[in-house]
Formats: sequence, structure tokens, C-alpha cells
Amino acid sequence: MEKETFTISVYSENNVGLLNRISGIFLKRHVNVESLNVSKSEIDGVSKFTIVIIETYEAARKIVGQIEKQIEVIKAYFHTNDETIYQESALFKIKSSLLFDERQIQNIIKESNSQIVTVSRDFFVLSKTGRRSEVDEMHSQLEPFGIMQFVRSGRIAITKAEMPISTLLEEFNLNK
Repeated sequence: MEKETFTISVYSENNVGLLNRISGIFLKRHVNVESLNVSKSEIDGVSKFTIVIIETYEAARKIVGQIEKQIEVIKAYFHTNDETIYQESALFKIKSSLLFDERQIQNIIKESNSQIVTVSRDFFVLSKTGRRSEVDEMHSQLEPFGIMQFVRSGRIAITKAEMPISTLLEEFNLNK
């Protein structure tokens, strides 16, 4: 079976230790987590984990099944890239002198639709939001000029199709 990118969405109660148990599931199966993001969901008191892996369909299905066995997990889903709308964010710290001395830096900023977040005497910070490939492309373009610091967020994603989780979460809230 061919490996592909899957986005796993896990809706859960916000309890200490759950992230550790979920990461243990990936560890036992020798699956690398490409990105991880945890935030509150559309329902009060419910957290959403967004986990990206590159695996086979069968492996992703089994991992989601294992995750759902955790007591605090309300529901877990997995989706392909085509089934989701997703973004990442990145920050680039660059020497300030380059902003004024290198015309190419200004072109990169304009062409990548990135934003200047702050400018100081010694450095400026660029913010880029988009697909991983867009962030990687900007990184490649800026790298020859010298990147002082770089950080990328985990994927954030929503599904294109309506998810039945809203009904499950409403029932969960009523039973609390």
C-alpha cells in the first residue's frame, strides 16, 4: 500500500496526560508525527488535536481506532489532504540591513504574500501563512541571505465535508 499524508482530528476532554498517551500510540507503531497542534474546538470544554502523519490508509485507520480507545477521547477522524482545508504559519527573523540593501528580499516578501511583523535596528520578522510547500519555498529563497531564526506552526485544518462531530459534541455537553 502507498503512503500518503493524513490529517487526524481528535476531539477530547482537556485532561493532563492525554497527549502523552496519544504520542505513545505513534511510538509503538513507529510512526513519525509530521506536525501537531492542539487548540480548543467549536464546543466549550472540548479540545481538538490536529495531527499530521504520512502513512498507509490502513495504518491511519488503526491509529485512529487506538486513539478512540482513550477514555477522554470523544471522537477521532482521519482525512486526506483533498478532504481538508489546511494552513501553517511561520516566522522568519532576518537582519534588518538586508531589507534595505537587498532588492531581492523585497521581491520575496511581495511575491510570497508574507507580512512584516516587526522591524528593529538589528532585525525584522516576516510572517508567512500557507501550505507547507509555500513556507518551504520561502525558506529556500531566504536561506542564502541568512535566516537568524525560523519557526513553523503545526497544521491547522478543517474538513470540507460537514462532520457529525458537532452533534456528538452537543450530546457530550448535555451529558456533562
